[in-house]
Amino acid sequence: MPILLALGAALLFGLVFGPQWWVRRVMRQHATERPDLPGTGGELARHLLDLARLEHVPVEIAQADHYDPVANVVRLSPENHEGRSITAVAVAAHEVSHALQHAAGDRLLAARVTFAPVVQGFELAAGLVMMTAPIMLAVVKSPALLTLQVGFGIALLSVRLVFHLLTLPVELDASYRRALPILETGRFLDADDMRGARTVLRAAALTYVASSLVSLVNIARFRRFLRF
Repeated sequence: MPILLALGAALLFGLVFGPQWWVRRVMRQHATERPDLPGTGGELARHLLDLARLEHVPVEIAQADHYDPVANVVRLSPENHEGRSITAVAVAAHEVSHALQHAAGDRLLAARVTFAPVVQGFELAAGLVMMTAPIMLAVVKSPALLTLQVGFGIALLSVRLVFHLLTLPVELDASYRRALPILETGRFLDADDMRGARTVLRAAALTYVASSLVSLVNIARFRRFLRF
């Protein structure tokens, strides 16, 4: 039995942390500076936006790579904005592709923008439910009610993962239907580098799902309340 529990814990650990570890590994693996590349990630993003007649969409430096559909801004991390690497080029193309989706009126992207605040509301509610669980136990002294409250909190925390799974087609479209053809037809990378770019684009598409899986650790953190 202890062996089975250990294997189960190891499997769960791998399922939760494995995807994010893989995403980070891929990004680092292809982030080596390449002076031979024609430009930085930020320069490529600006060039692609201009080609698409989206001159009004700025490219900014931020802590994390993303496209902000509310502000209509492409934001790149410093290493990808200033870097000349396969990762910088691929990530820039991926984020610009979200701007292209927005300009084309992509319905899935619009739905994600609409429901993102709702998901944030669920996360805030989950935090409130979990934080008040010990207080409710001390006041009501009912393990059954505590179990119900924690179960409700777990359901709220799981909404984020479900949300990103449902909107995963938005990320896949940005990476494979838009960014990949842009890099191939524009010949921004040679054939050997394109293999690495495909891997980076796959990682970029899975970034949100991977981070959502890690957020489920919050669920395990609160399960200790069930022992009361």
